[in-house]
Amino acid sequence: MPMTNPTEHHDHHQANQALFRAVHEIAADHAGRSVPEVMGVLQRRLSGVPGLDDTEIRRIAEQISVGRDPSGLGGGFAI
Repeated sequence: MPMTNPTEHHDHHQANQALFRAVHEIAADHAGRSVPEVMGVLQRRLSGVPGLDDTEIRRIAEQISVGRDPSGLGGGFAI
């Protein structure tokens, strides 16, 4: 069985938490806005995050535009 590096696991977990917090903040500030507007904010704030391509960013933006918080940290927002 391969050995795992606990530090690497911890770093990955912290990176994911930072990503979820950023998405949550964007959702709170931009719920109900148009998909292109939310996509622009996501692209600026999350540029360089591995695994977030345009398709994934659009999916997140669509959720935020209808008042949902796809981060899992806070539910939906009244829009």
